[in-house]
Amino acid sequence: MANVISTPGAPPPVGRYPHARRVGDLLFLSGIGPRSPVDNSIPGNVVGPDGALVAYDIEAQTRSVFANVRAVLEASGARWEDLVDVTVYLTDMARDFAAYNAIWAEYFPEVAAAPCRTTLGITALPTPIAIELKCVAAAPSRFVGE
Repeated sequence: MANVISTPGAPPPVGRYPHARRVGDLLFLSGIGPRSPVDNSIPGNVVGPDGALVAYDIEAQTRSVFANVRAVLEASGARWEDLVDVTVYLTDMARDFAAYNAIWAEYFPEVAAAPCRTTLGITALPTPIAIELKCVAAAPSRFVGE
């Protein structure tokens, strides 16, 4: 049996999929980016007069994507500490890894309490964002729907 989770506390998905799905003792989050749940804007993006992306702030986007992941976890009855595995997609690994990694260390100061992590450099994401997270969390019986 699987429970579908959606929340107004995170930006709407860019396709036909839920924010998360609970299956047994696991919670699977769809890819989540840094867009604002309030107005769908992308924190730190600077666009030119023609609407093209001119610059972005990986620190602002990293903090925003972490907030969006936390919102989905909380809507699912989970906590940040329940994260087990995180796949991170960066559109510019050479430019952004150090800043993103430093913020990761702020959010997960204890290695023993941090989730497993894989970070991939990719060429693009479906919207003009620089980072996206795909997460798996533990789903103990305190979760919604139990």
